[in-house]
Amino acid sequence: MKKFALAAVAAAALSAGVAQAYTVGTFSNGLVVPNVIHNGAASTTAIGLVNQSGRTIPVFWTWFDQESNHGVDGCFAMTNKQYTGVNWSAVSGVGMEGKRGYMVFAVGTGGTTATAANACNVANAVLADQTSAATSGQLAGNAFFVDIASKSVAFTPVIDGPLTLTTTGAANLTTLGADSLVKVAGGADVAATTQVSMRYFIDGTVNSGNDTRIAVWSTGNQKGTHTVNIYDNAQNRQSVNFPLAESELSWFDPETIAGRPAAFLDGIIEWNPGVLPSGAPTSGALATLANGSVVSFSTIIAPSFGAVQTLLGAHRLANAN
Repeated sequence: MKKFALAAVAAAALSAGVAQAYTVGTFSNGLVVPNVIHNGAASTTAIGLVNQSGRTIPVFWTWFDQESNHGVDGCFAMTNKQYTGVNWSAVSGVGMEGKRGYMVFAVGTGGTTATAANACNVANAVLADQTSAATSGQLAGNAFFVDIASKSVAFTPVIDGPLTLTTTGAANLTTLGADSLVKVAGGADVAATTQVSMRYFIDGTVNSGNDTRIAVWSTGNQKGTHTVNIYDNAQNRQSVNFPLAESELSWFDPETIAGRPAAFLDGIIEWNPGVLPSGAPTSGALATLANGSVVSFSTIIAPSFGAVQTLLGAHRLANAN
């Protein structure tokens, strides 16, 4: 349903032994918009960016699909203090309607010599470091999804950097691939005991009345069937399976979870992303999510709300229970 083309909100994590809150609203060398989709000009994701780098910067962007396959990319220059708006339906190109994915915005190099005319040269398509004022990236952003027909505007979380790219095959920001982005500082660091609590609010009838979608974005391979604990709002618990069908961006209806007790209509799902799911690959760089970044999203619509609501999740390091 179109109303669920809205992004939800983020749950973060705790890095190993140290509190690391989910971060938004900061400046760095890049950011991720973890859910980007449009269904035409009247139903689209809108993104706003601000440059505080003290110089003109190239902003290289890439849209990936839910399997993290490269889809569309581009670049634009931003002068110091400039605000730039990005309307996804306007820049995505033809044939992209209804395709869900995520976007990576990365600041390129160029130093103080970059100009609006030459900033996007391929020679500058290397991720800016954070070591000095002359070379650092200071980019921040925000996003929302607007649906004119339903008169709804929903907040979309932006995951702040700094970005970490693999040192193999990622030097050129114009050719980022599925394995290029390995960590985003504002997301959840995945450890063996990382636990994410995801909200749901449903009525037992799919796509009618109270509905929820849970989105999960990661830098690893999350595909598989995860065993989770689901709780209702009276703290009753049931162990169920939580299938994530896509590698790096899943958009899941918790109302369809097999084995969910019929009375469980409002509560949380506890997920341990650091635990290898059944059906996951047992070897290779993306065999687990460990040491990567993950973010969870819950989007809820209910007649009593009158509009789509975005709810922040929560995270912690915890022993399995």
